[in-house]
Amino acid sequence: MKELVVNLNTGLHGDLAVPGDKSISHRSVILSSISEGTSHIHHFLASDDCISTINAFREMGVKIDLAGDELTVTGIGLNGLQAPQTKLEMGNSGTTTRLLSGLLAAQKFTTELIGDDSLSKRPMKRVSEPLSMMGASIETTDGHLPMTINPGNIKAVKYELPMASAQVKSAIILAALNADEDSVIIEPQVTRDHTETILNQFGDSVIERHGNEITVHHQPRLTAQEFNVPGDISSAAFFLVAATLVPNSHIVLKNVGINPTRTGILDVLIKMGANIKLLNQTNGSEPTADIEVTYTPDLKPIEVNEESIPLMIDELPLVALLAARANGHSTITGAEELRFKETDRIKTVVEELSKIGIHIEELPDGFSIDGAKDWQVVDSSLDSHGDHRIGMTLAVSALLLDTDVQLNGEDAISISYPQFFDHLKHLSD
Repeated sequence: MKELVVNLNTGLHGDLAVPGDKSISHRSVILSSISEGTSHIHHFLASDDCISTINAFREMGVKIDLAGDELTVTGIGLNGLQAPQTKLEMGNSGTTTRLLSGLLAAQKFTTELIGDDSLSKRPMKRVSEPLSMMGASIETTDGHLPMTINPGNIKAVKYELPMASAQVKSAIILAALNADEDSVIIEPQVTRDHTETILNQFGDSVIERHGNEITVHHQPRLTAQEFNVPGDISSAAFFLVAATLVPNSHIVLKNVGINPTRTGILDVLIKMGANIKLLNQTNGSEPTADIEVTYTPDLKPIEVNEESIPLMIDELPLVALLAARANGHSTITGAEELRFKETDRIKTVVEELSKIGIHIEELPDGFSIDGAKDWQVVDSSLDSHGDHRIGMTLAVSALLLDTDVQLNGEDAISISYPQFFDHLKHLSD
């Protein structure tokens, strides 16, 4: 249990470099492992989830050295992975599990994937079914982990995703690398495109996109790269929201990734009238910027719908918190996918934010929130429910209270942001 900092009368101040992007860190390990040569990855996120990805590839014969946030990966080529001598432990990482299932579906050996209690409740049929259509041989446990992946001959596919999911899309892409011909994937909405972007850095035009249609060229030659991971906008989001809501705040978050498939939280903040500026923008394959944020006393209510959900799925608990401070009624709909995260985030957000007096109601696919300036705490014992993003959202909410609160399950935050409380202290000192 952690006592949370409350009532920061002086606000948040200073510059901060947030950790490397979690999605990109996962993918940098995967793609450098199946490339030829030695890759050097800078500003790698050494969080629990990303360590699960590293350990899985080490078990399959890849030499990986980690020193702080510097990673060196000696790749063994597209077909060089070796059979692990043990079950592959996924920990809490849905990204590791789903992306590896695509890559492992094309291997000539059997693997079994296992995870913690939370991960073992998350749905895996959404990847096992399309991969089975491609010729994979996958056995799940009632649609969940443990999951056994047997050798299969992967065939090219033209597949229309039934839902907008970057993880499912990436699993199919990784399987399609070993297919007999080129494959086509059609997204209902554009989702984060890090897999495609990074693949094209490691290979020559492996991926082509035309609108929502993605072509994956089979059997590419991938070569090692020098790779810089930008700051994670999903981690930065907690401080973007905190500085917007805590009086007297003014901060600059350095070198944050602003890939347009990830900037939904910035769009929401701007629509709500937050004082946000993008400085020192770069325009590489993964664009970055320094983000300046200043306290905004009066926020407009917001309506978030299904179309924009893929651009900010991980930040929706924070959007609910923003809406709770806005001048009016807000709704978030089309977000049923939140029910299949580390927790049922719709249920959990409503349960926890209600404890501190926020007027929030659960919808089948989102939230209904009445904004208010003053909240009456009814229960000072908050709980992350083992969900890292819920834990950090509650830590931000505590900054707005005049009552001491406690956070149970704060250890879950290390899944994506081990330095979170240190960074919060840095900005509040």
